[in-house]
Amino acid sequence: MKNYEQALRDADAVCQREPLLTKGHHIKAQILSGLGRSKEVLKEFIYCLALNPECNSAKKETQKVICEVFFPASENEHQNSTAPTQIGPKAHCDDQMNPQHPLEEGSDANTGSSENPSEKSDVLGNASSSVLYFILGLHCEEDKKALEGVIPAAPSSTLKRQLPSDTEDECDRNTPEKVPKKDSSPQGNVNSLEEPEFTIDVTDFECALCMRLLFEPVTTPCGHTFCLKCLERCLDHAPHCPLCKDKLSELLATRNFNVTVLTEELMFRYLPEELSARKRTYDEEMSELSNLTRDVPIFVCAMAFPTVPCPLHVFEPRYRLMIRRCMETGTKRFGMCLSAENAGISEYGCMLEIKDVRTFPDGSSVVDAVGISRFRVLNHRHRDGYNTADIEYLEDEKVEGAEYEELAALHESVYQQSVSWFASLQDHMKKQILSHFGSMPEREPEPQSNSSGPAWSWWILAVLPLERKAQLAILGMASLKERLLAIRRILVIITRKMNSRQEMANNAERDN
Repeated sequence: MKNYEQALRDADAVCQREPLLTKGHHIKAQILSGLGRSKEVLKEFIYCLALNPECNSAKKETQKVICEVFFPASENEHQNSTAPTQIGPKAHCDDQMNPQHPLEEGSDANTGSSENPSEKSDVLGNASSSVLYFILGLHCEEDKKALEGVIPAAPSSTLKRQLPSDTEDECDRNTPEKVPKKDSSPQGNVNSLEEPEFTIDVTDFECALCMRLLFEPVTTPCGHTFCLKCLERCLDHAPHCPLCKDKLSELLATRNFNVTVLTEELMFRYLPEELSARKRTYDEEMSELSNLTRDVPIFVCAMAFPTVPCPLHVFEPRYRLMIRRCMETGTKRFGMCLSAENAGISEYGCMLEIKDVRTFPDGSSVVDAVGISRFRVLNHRHRDGYNTADIEYLEDEKVEGAEYEELAALHESVYQQSVSWFASLQDHMKKQILSHFGSMPEREPEPQSNSSGPAWSWWILAVLPLERKAQLAILGMASLKERLLAIRRILVIITRKMNSRQEMANNAERDN
């Protein structure tokens, strides 16, 4: 990112913490190179060679820096050199130096010919050449002769050695240099040595959990990178890193899952086609999860009714995943069914819409949902641990004429009966019902205005003390008239029982 100052502070911290780490000094040298501090670069590369004499890349970079320090570009501006000297991974040091310029204090400036730059020049002919031999690791006679000019160099050749093991060098392995490089040597120079080409492979950016290219990569405090969705699924089961098992309780509590921007940028730059294919796969998965008639997620728990609030405490890993997917797809909907001994889930259910999700530090959450519409289960299966089903939605049958007049009168009668029953309850029972289900909805002027029926009828069914089997049977009714008649019968039975208990209590009080 060329933020050399910040990178230098990070490198200094690494070198102070691990002073014998060759890689730390190697990276620090590259950062200093970007800042143009050549002498400090040379110092760090010599430090690398002192720690690891076999580090071939450090030897090569040291050669380049020595060229910059001993032969500054300003001394050769009037020469027809192929390119100015650069410091860094792609630097080239031209050996067409002006032999009439002093190499350094005390060196022989008259060695070689000033008319032919390709002839030998005594670059290291002074007394300090043995020290440079040691620094550069030039132990064989052929390397020394080539460097000293005993073997004449070809025109426009570069003062560097070809290292056969550059791509597998210890101090360069797993460093940020593993990016595609282009040869900066002139195309027409047949004798120039090409830089080894480094490439990025798809496996370098592969999630260790799903074994696919990283999508929305997130890096944990312990330094491991995963797909956001993969990491969340693992944290549903345990607050530990999937690889090193380091505790991630704080990350789970804060849910600070920030996407690692650098990783995304590298993939976007070097793996654009693979990243596009990965995004298409993700979009297809989200589209499949967004279908509200096929493979609809089913929460197997309690009885739910249209228009009635249904708060849920979600703590099981499979349902954490299900709720997240409902939010990610944007549908914010899932089905609620009862469990059935033989069929697995009940034949009828209610579609719920998520209004709010409050997540706790342990990963569990409270979901505020409300009933939307009824459905019938056609068939069901499992997906990632939770139930899914193909469904068809249920609507009340419409009536007209005399049947509608009869329905309207029944609607008014049962509503008043329900209001009277609720008013007869004790205060503490009213308080509990109101805190959980809210107030009873007002009577609609048009009983058939809602395809699922009047809201107050579902509210009264939710608060009545009925067995689930009876509630499920009423939920599946497609006739509003039958549902209102069922509510009337239930209210008559419950009222009789309440009156009977009250009469027995009064008699017992008189006897005492």
